[in-house]
Amino acid sequence: MSAQIRHLFSIVHQAAHQIDQPVFVIGGFVRDLLLDRPCKDLDFVTKGSGIRLAEEVAKKLGTKQISVFKNFGTAMIKHDDYELEFVGARKESYQRDSRKPIVEDGTLEDDQQRRDFTINALAIDLYQDDFDQIVDPFQGLQDLEAKIIRTPLDPDITFSDDPLRMLRAIRFACQLGFRIEEESYQAITRNAHRIDIISKERIIDEMNKMILSPHPSLGFKLMFNTKLLHRIFPEMVDLQGVEIKNGKGHKDNFYHTLEVLDNISKHTDDLWLRWAAIMHDIAKPATKRFHPKAGWTFHGHEDRGARMVPKIFKRLKLPLDAKMKYVQKLVALHLRPIALTKEEITDSALRRLIVDAGDDLEDLLTLCRADITSKNPEKVKRYLARFDIVEQKLKDVEERDKLRNWQPPITGQMIMEAFDLPPSKKVGEIKQVIREAILDGKVENDLDKAKAYMLELGKKMGL
Repeated sequence: MSAQIRHLFSIVHQAAHQIDQPVFVIGGFVRDLLLDRPCKDLDFVTKGSGIRLAEEVAKKLGTKQISVFKNFGTAMIKHDDYELEFVGARKESYQRDSRKPIVEDGTLEDDQQRRDFTINALAIDLYQDDFDQIVDPFQGLQDLEAKIIRTPLDPDITFSDDPLRMLRAIRFACQLGFRIEEESYQAITRNAHRIDIISKERIIDEMNKMILSPHPSLGFKLMFNTKLLHRIFPEMVDLQGVEIKNGKGHKDNFYHTLEVLDNISKHTDDLWLRWAAIMHDIAKPATKRFHPKAGWTFHGHEDRGARMVPKIFKRLKLPLDAKMKYVQKLVALHLRPIALTKEEITDSALRRLIVDAGDDLEDLLTLCRADITSKNPEKVKRYLARFDIVEQKLKDVEERDKLRNWQPPITGQMIMEAFDLPPSKKVGEIKQVIREAILDGKVENDLDKAKAYMLELGKKMGL
């Protein structure tokens, strides 16, 4: 326990004795303290008014940064990097069609019973002097030691009362590397349909935390096996399975996607790059075709997938802004760098990729490197070696031609003025021909050279 935490505990201890009100720190902070994980949110439960105790603590800390929520009987203090929340001990009951509880005053035991998991029901008694008395009515310490996620009460009741707890169980399993206890796991499967009453915003918040965990594939496997994923993200479920025809099969795109997600998670904590990994093959089921000679194909799945991104983001309540466009762009481009490993690499193809990817080129390459998967390690090694060559050539062309976020030197306005044209399709066609000529290396990326080419082009077109 750090000196700063011990000081905070001492302040709360003094305030509690001053108003004669027992208090406990409870929940995730205690769990993380015992696991030696950083945590800045402290939840205090008191036998009495949480607001009154918070006000006393704020006085002793010499802070006015206190927020009082009288309707909920809670108060929050911000002190340094910490958030301290105070509430009176409560007990809860639920109606079947809502996850909003009916709250009443209760005891510490009532408050611990309403917690989602045994490891989150641990409490430290701060009314005592030494701060080492842990109140553990559900063997949470034992589960912490055994790395088990288990509900304190009947899991069917726990999950039916608040179905978000099913996703929280999976999220904690991902974040902590714990195992969900068998009866709690089976209860998630039995109650998966109850997730339908939870708002999409709450669901995606838990999913994003899973995706940011060290091994996010674990979360998706657990959601798939318990049928939660089928109700939340059916497009991803559709990726699962292998079809064999005339002795020809294809890889299971669901498990391939999870491998790509884990691969990319070793190299980035960027949530949206991880989402690009999740979405990169999302349109393969919709584009799957069988060819007698070629076998299974997924032609155009990158373009179809890019078009699917906005619809999926909207339904999942993910942001419909630059983040969505970023994911869409990476999905649309994800085959381009890998295609370059299978053919003669031309400067023209490299220039086009640099221009189209712009500032997201490095992220695209990270995604494509993660996308190189096979059960044959030697095959992966060969592909990665060829990909190294592509990356180096991209760097060489980029340094030489300075094409990052490039725009053609000839604008539509210049074309209209040169040939006395109104805004029209023809202006766009001329601009496109000039763009392609520069990217193909036929014309230097220079304003004067591009103007000369434009005038020559105009002559040929009779302008």
